[in-house]
Amino acid sequence: LDVSMDMWSYFHTCLVSIWLHRFYIYSAVAFGISLWIVIQLTTTRTKRKVTEPGTADKLGNGCPLPQAQEVHVAGVKIFYGSQTGTAKRFAKTLAEAVSSLNLPVEVINMGDYDPEDGLAEETSSRNICVFLVATYTEGQPPESAAWFCKWLEEAANDFRVGKSFLQGLRYAVFGLGNSAYVDHYNTVGRRMDRWLWMLSASRIMTRAEGDCNVTLSKHGSIEADFEAWKTKFLTRLQVLCKGEKKPCNGKCKKGKCKSSGKQSKESSDHEHGTSEHETTEAEELFETSSEEEAGGTDSVIDVEDLGNIMGHMKKAKVLLLEGVWNVHGVSHSGYHLVYFVCQFLQAKLNCLVICPLFSGYKLIGSHSGVKLCRWTKSMLRGRGGCYKHTFYGIESHRCMEATPSLACANKCVFCWRHHTNPVGTEWRWKMDQPEVILQEAIEKHQHMIKQFKGVSGVKAARLEEALAVKHCALSLVGEPIMYPHINRFVRLLHQHGISTFLVTNAQFPEEIRRLEPVTQLYVSVDASTKESLRRIDRPLFKDFWQRFLDSLKALAEKQQRTVYRLTLVKAWNVDELKAYADLISLGKPDFIEVKGVTYCGESSASSLTMANVPWHGEVVSFVQELARLLPEYGIACEHEHSNCLLMAHSKFQVDGEWRTWIDYSRFQELVREYERSGGSRTFTAAEYTARTPPWALFGAKERGFDPLDVRFQRKNKARDISGC
Repeated sequence: LDVSMDMWSYFHTCLVSIWLHRFYIYSAVAFGISLWIVIQLTTTRTKRKVTEPGTADKLGNGCPLPQAQEVHVAGVKIFYGSQTGTAKRFAKTLAEAVSSLNLPVEVINMGDYDPEDGLAEETSSRNICVFLVATYTEGQPPESAAWFCKWLEEAANDFRVGKSFLQGLRYAVFGLGNSAYVDHYNTVGRRMDRWLWMLSASRIMTRAEGDCNVTLSKHGSIEADFEAWKTKFLTRLQVLCKGEKKPCNGKCKKGKCKSSGKQSKESSDHEHGTSEHETTEAEELFETSSEEEAGGTDSVIDVEDLGNIMGHMKKAKVLLLEGVWNVHGVSHSGYHLVYFVCQFLQAKLNCLVICPLFSGYKLIGSHSGVKLCRWTKSMLRGRGGCYKHTFYGIESHRCMEATPSLACANKCVFCWRHHTNPVGTEWRWKMDQPEVILQEAIEKHQHMIKQFKGVSGVKAARLEEALAVKHCALSLVGEPIMYPHINRFVRLLHQHGISTFLVTNAQFPEEIRRLEPVTQLYVSVDASTKESLRRIDRPLFKDFWQRFLDSLKALAEKQQRTVYRLTLVKAWNVDELKAYADLISLGKPDFIEVKGVTYCGESSASSLTMANVPWHGEVVSFVQELARLLPEYGIACEHEHSNCLLMAHSKFQVDGEWRTWIDYSRFQELVREYERSGGSRTFTAAEYTARTPPWALFGAKERGFDPLDVRFQRKNKARDISGC
């Protein structure tokens, strides 16, 4: 017992001593840890000194051997687009030079490469991508590079693709051209360089250009131009191999790379009659603010106020389009005024400087347009169709997106064209005949479809089917119902066996009443109260609210399929359930589409941000709450990828099965009988319904994606800002 007491007393004494001297103990431990860290750092630095460039562990060219700890350049991929073989020959020559640096190198024909799948992988591969591309006839890319360039252009100008989509990809561009063709000299190389930059890829050096015109070539021939650039490229490559971080020696701004000093002079563009400064100034004048300059000028063109922008147009004419626009002869009424508007849009569409939001448009006559929908391209490749395919059974690859009127009577805050189309309250265009519009629309649509021949992943059978247009979405842009000959145009479409999906913004009630049967008639219901409609649609008509209500009443009089299209904008119109229910009771639509707003990028015309885009779960919750207020409607379908749901009237649920799909053959029979009878033989929506497949129904595991297709997921999906 005494021994135990002694041990406890000793132990207690030790604890007290440790506690009394705890400060010294803490200090000793901290000193020990610090000493260990210093030793580790010293050892690491010593190891690094042993492996620095210039020692036996490094090659003379500055590139690390494979056993180096960090690889700054994993390899080089050389892409070429060639018509006569010159770019291909240069690519092989460059590959041999890169191989001499003990770097992996791959030569790729752009025609054999799928940029949609492949380029995204290069953002993290640590490869250097080199693009050698020629400019062919009329400033177009070679046939082998046509799809590569088309995809790159659309990705750069598509608001659905994030601006940082190619962030991390390092590249250099060498263009091949002939300065004898002044208007199109090296345009493909310049545009490719710009598109890559717009997607946040990093230049490793200033774009270079080879000139086949020996009298103006910098080095006497295109071969000499290439050799001079190749030397600079190899030098730059060796610097990158050592870990150089600076992406480019030049000052990059707005898609152009301008180096300072001597290098700038050596790498400046050949304009041969048009200086780089003039071209840049012209670009800045005509580009909308949405893609690159959030603080730019609003690009809305009010037909009523067109005279106020004449001074701006005169400057544009001098800088870019002299000889194309006859600005001085423009009057403020009638044909001349309207022709000027068309020319303005053509400039945005077809000039060297292309407005990003109008990219891909094909203008028709004075006031119409056609464009290839991204869902058409998706379905051509077996990657799924649009929400209309899920809800109504259209074949997305056979759908033509068009409009007979580019003008609109609203300036909606979520306008996906950022108001680059003209606006007005009445028709002031030189009238184009419906036959001309339809013929050109089909021809231009087919031409765009044919460009997909040979593109990787495109299904041959669907490509062949796509040449025969079966559906027309009259919702491209503007207000189609403003076109005075809209009934003749719709009849022509039906006579060609083409179904019609017409969208109106509910500002022209009398035109809705006069409209002859279409396959499906939409009204955009973007808000449910007068004040919210004023804020969201920003209509031009002073009596917009009465026009809106009258349009809904006119819709209720229609016997064919009718649809309300609701676009939800978070913090703007998602809390108006009761008011929406009242409007639905007024127009009695057959269907109600509810879709989350699609973010279209920054714009001075709108204050919307990604924060205003509702999640799909929020859209579902809104629809479920709305359905509780509308006992005659049920939730029928869902297309998750478009953030969209469909509510349908209970009359389209027969024997417990939804019949939201359309029997298109039956519709064509009915509309032919209607026309032959002079309108006396009417028909109703119930006469051309079809059963909705299980995969399209709300609650199905497919979430609206057709199981016959394969869903495509981008490998760097996080870069994608929205899906619509």
